[in-house]
Order: sequence, then structure tokens, then C-alpha cells
Amino acid sequence: MPVRGKKLGDLAIEVGGVIHGDPDVVVTDVTHDSRHVGEGALYIAVRGSHFDGHDFVAGAVAAGSTAVCVDHFTGSGVSELEVVDTRKVMGPLSASVHDDPSATVAVVGVTGTNGKTTVTHYVESITAGAGRTPGLIGTVHTRVGEHALISERTTPEATDFQRLLAEMRDLGADVIAAEISSHALELGRVSATRFAVAAFTNLSQDHLDFHGDMDGYRSAKERLFRDYEVGTAVINVSDPAGMAIASAARMPVFRVGPDADVWAENLSTSFEGTVFDMVVFGERHRVRAPLIGSFNVENALIAAGCCLALGLGVEEVVTGLGLLGAVPGRFELVSGSFPIRVVVDYAHTPEGIKQAITVARGLATGRVIAVFGAGGDRDREKRPLMGRAAIEADLAVLTSDNPRSEDPEAIIREVMSGIVGSAIIVEADRRRAIEHAIRAASPGDVVLILGKGHETGQEIGDRVLPFNDRVVAGEVLARMARSSDPDRDSGRISP
Repeated sequence: MPVRGKKLGDLAIEVGGVIHGDPDVVVTDVTHDSRHVGEGALYIAVRGSHFDGHDFVAGAVAAGSTAVCVDHFTGSGVSELEVVDTRKVMGPLSASVHDDPSATVAVVGVTGTNGKTTVTHYVESITAGAGRTPGLIGTVHTRVGEHALISERTTPEATDFQRLLAEMRDLGADVIAAEISSHALELGRVSATRFAVAAFTNLSQDHLDFHGDMDGYRSAKERLFRDYEVGTAVINVSDPAGMAIASAARMPVFRVGPDADVWAENLSTSFEGTVFDMVVFGERHRVRAPLIGSFNVENALIAAGCCLALGLGVEEVVTGLGLLGAVPGRFELVSGSFPIRVVVDYAHTPEGIKQAITVARGLATGRVIAVFGAGGDRDREKRPLMGRAAIEADLAVLTSDNPRSEDPEAIIREVMSGIVGSAIIVEADRRRAIEHAIRAASPGDVVLILGKGHETGQEIGDRVLPFNDRVVAGEVLARMARSSDPDRDSGRISP
């Protein structure tokens, strides 16, 4: 890959900073993590909620940092770029050092409570099928073709995000689909990024531990369309928040929803896939896609809108929709041909749980059984609402999710506070809860295992223990397949 760089003095002019030391020092990388510095790196000292990056300046210099960016002169012994707010310059400095990757690569940013992962995967799949070279940044995967890249968050920190864009550009990517979280927008992780397309999926309660209330959460999502350079917005206008964003948008808007620019009619869905008519500006196209559920059709329409906004033809999009693969942990059928259908889904909000149960209800010939829990150290207000949503299933099994630093039993009690007069099984051990639910099922039933989706670990205290809902479910089903009928429960378990 080409080596790029900028003189520290030129960077200072770009962000309005002051140089202490040699302005001709050449910076070839930018990082906010003192553990990842090296020769040519500019270390940015950021004040966070738990740590102050200025405390690690000496360590960064000792590790080989060429220069540091600080909000006051520290006497580090290397050239220093002093600015008023180090967090605000992370994106601009990194974008500049990496030769402004979003200026030459079409970045598709997708925000919303639910559906970000699915939409970005679909954009990746459709564009690849049309002969483009896409990159993907998100919760499950960060990659270009067969090249897997490191990403620890849904949306990486600003320095990492710009570096990833540059690495993908240098690997030949001409389209990058990126999940853009509300945290990322509030904290400026995608600052200095141009978005060829910005998409909005939906809004429901989540992350109020960070944003305070729904107004703050909504405002964070709106930043993508209010504060950034966006070529075209693709908005789900069937969502009230989406309609408001579309109405206030300053850029061209591609509306997704009933009687909008693109919508679906004559939908028929099963575990084998979905057939529907995609109507684009009044023109009808028959689509046969390996999707399960109406909400995935909505995600597919948003992805289709993004690809059309990128300049793909309608026929290319229709063909691409027919080639979509399963997205790990997103309404993923893990039971194969087993007569009991078991689905793993990432649903971890009240609306997500309700939506998953509604889809399963339309697919089941028998009952819907839902295993769910609430994560620790996250939005506590949604816990009773999750319980209320889960009892829409015929049988709900409440268990532990990622308790983190909290007591799992205390989390369960908060979830239970939203459930009045309804029967529910409580089993804090997630492995036992999954087995309980599957063994309670009969042919024709659908078992939903909700909350963790693609995750391969369970966060307990300060440890991440190996745990994969898909693997656990497979182990239970394998044991059942090897055993005789008497080893199975009757399906009439009393709470």
C-alpha cells in the first residue's frame, strides 16, 4: 500500500492549532490509543469519561510516537500540536493524513435502531453482484472481499474509521457500506467523512443510558443528515422519525415506504424465502429473494434504494436481491431441516423483540417460543418494555444476556416488572434456557433465541466467556436427533 503523510505544520493550519517544536515533522498515521503508536504516528490525547489521554503522552512518546496532539503544552520531548478540543480534530487529522479517503470512495452510511447490519450486508452483496468492489464496516464484519480488517466497535473511533476507509480504498474498494451508530454520531467518530449515500432504517427505544431520553437519541441519529456532507439520503418514511428526517433534509431524498419512491407489494414469505413485487417509481419488478420475514424485505428495499442512489440499474438491483445470503445472527435459521424451527436473532430492543415474534407468528404452524434477556450496564428503562414485548410469544423464557458488571438476577427482576398477569419461565443460565425452550417445542413450532445474534461470547463481570447461541442450539438439536421421543419434554411446561 502507498505510504502517505502530512507535515505537522500543514495539519496545524487545517485544524487551527499551534505547533510547539518542529513543524516539518512528517505524520504518516494518527491514533488515539497509546498502545498502537509507532514511527510516524501522531498520538492524540483525548479526554474520555474514564481516562484522560494526556496521562498517556509519555508512554506514547516512549513507544515511538513522532508527535502528539494535546489541548495544552505537555513538554513531551517531541513536537506537539496544541488544539482547543482534541476529540473534535481526530477525524479531520486522520482523514487528512490518509489523503481524504471518502473523497474518492463512495461511502454508504446506515443509521437507525434496527436493521443497520442487515442493510449494510445487503448493500455489500448487491454491489458485489453488480461488479463493484465493496468494503463493509460494522458489528459483525469489517472486510473487503477476502481481506478481514480489525474493527472492535459497530462504528470505529474516528482515527480508526479513517484508517479503515483508507485501507479499503488501497485494497481496491470503490464502495464502502458502514454502520453508523448513534454513539458514533454524538461523539464525532465519522467526522470529516463524506457520504455518497446516508440511509435511515427506523427508530425505537435504545441506548437511553447514553443519550438520556428519546429526544436526545433521535437528535443523534438526525446528525447524519443534518451535520454531514451527504449526496443522497435513503429514508424509511414508514417510520415517523424517518418521515421527519425526510421532510427536513437538505439533500435529495429517496423515500422507502408505501406509495413512496420504492415499496413492496404482493409479499409472500416462508422459511424458504420471500417473493414480492418491488415498485420503483411506479414500475413493478418481481423479486425472489432468500429473505425471511417482512422486516427483512424492508431492509432489502432500503439497501436497494442505496444501490440505486449509487447509480446501479434496477435490473442489477433485482438480480442482486435474488443472491442475498444470510446475515449472521439476523433472523438466522439454525435448525436446518429439523421439524422444530430454531431462529437466532440479535433483537435486543422492545420493538426488535416484538417484530421478531410477529414474523415468527406468520411462519409457525404451531407455537412461538421466545428466549430473551436484557444486557447489563445498558439502558435500564427498556427492560420492563422488553418483558412486555416478549410475552406476545406463546411461551417466553427469560434468561441472562450479557450481564456485564450487574447481577443477572437483578436484571431479570427489572424485566419482570413489566410483566403483569402473564406466565413466563425464568432460567438465568442461558444454556439451560435455550435447551429448555427447544425441548419444549413440537414440530411446527418456532423457537426464537433473541438478544445476542452473531456474538460468540457472553460478557460476565470483566470477562468474556465463550458462548454462541447458534452453537448451543445446534448441540441441543443434535442430542435430540440422537435420542428417542421419551427424552423430549411434552411441550407443556408449567412456569
